[in-house]
Amino acid sequence: MDYKKGYQNWLNQPKLDGVLRQELLAITDEKEIEDRFYTDLEFGTGGMRGKMGAGNNRMNIYTVAKVTYGLGKYLLRQDIQNWEKGVVIAYDSRHNSRKFAETAAGVLGKMGVAAYLFEELRPTPELSFAVRELKAAGGIVITASHNPKEYNGYKVYGPDGGQMVTASADALIAEIARITDIFDIPIMTLAEGRNQKIIKMVGEKMDNAFTAAVTSICIPNPNSEVKVVYTPLHGSGNQPVRRVLAELGYQHVTVVAEQELPDGDFTTAPYPNPEDRSVFTLAMALADECGADIIIGTDPDCDRVGVVGRNKKGDFEVFTGNQTGALLVDYYLKTRTDLPKNKVVIKTIVTSELGGIVAKSHGAKVLDVLTGFKYIGECMTDFDKTGDYTFAFGYEESYGYLAGNYARDKDAVVASALICEMTDYYKKQGMSLYEALQSLYEKHGYFIEDVVALTLEGIAGKTKITAIMEKFRTVNFPGFADAKLICFNDYEAGISNDVTAGTKTKIDLPKSNVLKFVFDDYSWFALRPSGTEPKLKIYFSVTGKTWEEATAKKELLKKQVTDLI
Repeated sequence: MDYKKGYQNWLNQPKLDGVLRQELLAITDEKEIEDRFYTDLEFGTGGMRGKMGAGNNRMNIYTVAKVTYGLGKYLLRQDIQNWEKGVVIAYDSRHNSRKFAETAAGVLGKMGVAAYLFEELRPTPELSFAVRELKAAGGIVITASHNPKEYNGYKVYGPDGGQMVTASADALIAEIARITDIFDIPIMTLAEGRNQKIIKMVGEKMDNAFTAAVTSICIPNPNSEVKVVYTPLHGSGNQPVRRVLAELGYQHVTVVAEQELPDGDFTTAPYPNPEDRSVFTLAMALADECGADIIIGTDPDCDRVGVVGRNKKGDFEVFTGNQTGALLVDYYLKTRTDLPKNKVVIKTIVTSELGGIVAKSHGAKVLDVLTGFKYIGECMTDFDKTGDYTFAFGYEESYGYLAGNYARDKDAVVASALICEMTDYYKKQGMSLYEALQSLYEKHGYFIEDVVALTLEGIAGKTKITAIMEKFRTVNFPGFADAKLICFNDYEAGISNDVTAGTKTKIDLPKSNVLKFVFDDYSWFALRPSGTEPKLKIYFSVTGKTWEEATAKKELLKKQVTDLI
C-alpha cells in the first residue's frame, strides 16, 4: 500500500473530521505517516485493536464504521431476521470508547439493524451475558483490555455470547474487505436512532439480571471475616464487583480510592494489567493499613483479575494466572459436589498442566483448546447441543476465569467473588491462599511458569516474528537439564510430532500459528505471535521436585530458547 497516497487521500476528504485533519497536518515525522497508512488496521479472528488516531492503520470513527458496516452486512447475509434480533454494544473507560460505541450503533441503526447500547461503561462479561439474555444476533465490545491509554479495540460476539470463532470471523473479514470507501458509510445520530426506536438503551434491568446470574454460582458468606482490598484499575469493574461482593455478604471490602473512578488516562497505572505487580502498589499500601487478607484487581474491561496474597513471612505475593487457576479449579470442584460425573474443565494449550492434573484428581475430564477464551466458549456451546460434557470451569494463564453457564467469555466479576469465597474457606481452616497453593505443590509437584513478550512493531517487526517462527519449525531442540523432548506440536500445520516414536498425528483443533515443545516431565515451552499486539510471546512451564529445582530449570530453558532467538 502506498502510504503517501493514503495520507493525501485522507487530507483530500471533505468529510474528514476536523480534529483528525489537524492531527494529520501536525505530523512532521515521515515514519509516523508511514506507520499510519502503510496498511489497514487489521481485523483478525481476535477482533481489531490499535492506537487511536487519524489513518487507516488507527482506531477512529471511520475504521470503526467500516468494521460495523461489514458486521451488519454479514449478519443480514446470514439471516434476514437478524435486523430484528439486533446487536448489543458495550464499552469500557478508555478515551473515545463511548464515541466508537455510538458510531457502531449509528451505522447498524442506519442499516435497519437494531442496536442495544449500554447507557454507561459495562464489563465485557456482561455484554456476553446480555447477548444471550436478549437473544441477539451478536455483540460488540469497545475495549483494548489492558493496553496503554493510546490504544482501543473492537471485539465481535456471536449469538451464543462468545467471541467469533475462526469460520464466522473469516466470513466477516471477507465482508469487511469488500468495503472500499470508509468515508461514505451511512450513519445516524444517537438521537435519531432513539427516536426511531432502532437504537435502544440497556441499563439497570440487565445489571440486575447479570448480578443474579453471577451470585447464583457462588456460596453466600453473610458473616465472612475476610478482609479484601479491591482495585478496578480505573475501569468498568468498580460497580459490578462491589455489588456482587456486597450481596454475597463480604462487608470488609476496601477500594483503592485513587483507582476507583473511570479514567482513560489510567493515571496511576499506565499499563493497567493485573499481571503487572506495579499496578498493585497503592493496593499493597492500603492492604497494610487495613490488614487485608487478599488484594484483587480487575483490568479495564473487567474480564481478567489478578490476586495478591501474603506468604509465610507476611510479604505480598502476586499470584500468576496459572496459580490462581489451579487454586480455583481445586476449590470449585471439591466444594461443588453436585456436579455430574461428566464434568469438564477447559484450559488453553499455553496454560500450566497443574490445573489439569488437579482437575483429574477430582474426577473431571480436561480439555485443551487454542489460546483465547473464545475457544472455551465454543466448547461450552457445543456441549449444550451434544450433552457430552457438563462445563464446570474454564481458564487461561492470562488471568481469565469462568464458572457457570450464563456467559461465554471470561468474567472477572464471578472470579472475584469465587476468590473471596475461596479465601474465606481457607481462612476458616487457619490457612492463607499462599499456604493452600503450597499444599497443591506438595501434592502434585512444583510448577513454575513465565512469559517473555518480545515487542516487534511495524513492517520490520512482522518480518522478524515470521522469521523466528519459521526457524523454530525446523530447529532440532534436544531437551534441557534432565528433561527430554517427547513431542513437538505445530498447530498451524495441524501436526503433532511424537519425537520418541517418530510418528505424526493430526491435531484436532483449528489451525493457529503456535509451536509447542513438550518434555517428558510435564515441562514445555511454546511460541505464539499475539493476535492483538505487535508481540511474539514465548511461554514457559517447568516442573521440579522443589521450588528451587523448578526455578533453576526454568532459567536454563529460558536461556536456551532466547539464545536461539
